[in-house]
Amino acid sequence: MEGDRLRSQHRDLLLKIREFTRSIVEDLSDGRSPLILINRFRNYCNNNPRTICCCSSESSKGREIITLEKQCHVHRIDVLLRVLLIVQQLLQENRHGSKRDIFYMHPSVFSDQSVVDRAINDICILMQCSRHNLNVVSVGKGLVMGWLRFQEAERKFDCINSPNTAHAIPVLVEDVKDIVSVARYILLVEKESVFQRLANDQFCTRNRCIVITGRGYPDIPTRRFLRLLIETLCLPTYCLVDCDPYGFDILTTYRFVMPPMHFLFHPHDLDLFPASLKQMAYDAKFLRVPEICWLGAFPSDIEKYDLPQQCLLPLTAEGETTIRKEPKQCYLDAICKERLELELMLQRGVKFELEALSVRSLSFLTEVYIPSKIQDLCS
Repeated sequence: MEGDRLRSQHRDLLLKIREFTRSIVEDLSDGRSPLILINRFRNYCNNNPRTICCCSSESSKGREIITLEKQCHVHRIDVLLRVLLIVQQLLQENRHGSKRDIFYMHPSVFSDQSVVDRAINDICILMQCSRHNLNVVSVGKGLVMGWLRFQEAERKFDCINSPNTAHAIPVLVEDVKDIVSVARYILLVEKESVFQRLANDQFCTRNRCIVITGRGYPDIPTRRFLRLLIETLCLPTYCLVDCDPYGFDILTTYRFVMPPMHFLFHPHDLDLFPASLKQMAYDAKFLRVPEICWLGAFPSDIEKYDLPQQCLLPLTAEGETTIRKEPKQCYLDAICKERLELELMLQRGVKFELEALSVRSLSFLTEVYIPSKIQDLCS
């Protein structure tokens, strides 16, 4: 059944590709310059303070017109058609390739990875599909452990037998099936170092949960896998990040796909390069999980847990600018506590990492902090 659905999707996409290329050939044959219209998307709000925020990414903010009449568009169209030809081959042969694979097929033409990334995003918009539908995959970096069992194609993942052992999150999330769990909740952690602390302290065994990390800004497979788990298991999900602007940025990436602080992204995260993120906003409905609860760390934790001054770091000017913009975001107006916590961070001008909680004891994070935070949210 699943195989039939994928074959049907591939047929539909191949038909769209043929129709698109045919229209370009017909224009050229008739002496006309082809016009390629690409919708542009962004998060928006209804800006009505009397109603619940209806943030979305499904409506375009306009169209970009690409034409051979503009010299600056000639190379872009060349790249677009070359990448489209590779995607067509992947779909016809039912094979998968990474963005890096595609780059090295024409490195002298593409010149830079970001050129390929842009073409893939353009193709997704033109074909009205997600990147994984093109059989273009990421090199996954997410990790999962805990009370979970599932199957990816012919491979079985039995995390339950060893709940504190890390497993790589599958890249081909569409192949994941037969998900079984007796977990009470899902916990997202920002960093691998915190993930390892939880593993070393046998956190999943003691708390019967699932723990996921995107190892920084999460890639697409990690977000798709998380959304699949939440939709299948209907479990509450908590997010644990550093008490700094980057931590909140990562939280909003999980929630809304393109965070309001997107200018802070590091270019080494190719899946999260700013141009890619802005173009990926149209795909938000397949990735966003707005119901995630922010578990911590909070600026108010400094007094609550009596963190010494040497554990605190000064907030940078860039961080201050980021936080000053944050309260203007509509979803923060609906989440009063989160807005107040960000304002508190700005007032104090300091931040701290989750590891700073180890000043209390090495296992304070796993034995006291996380359980008490979850208990507070559930009470």
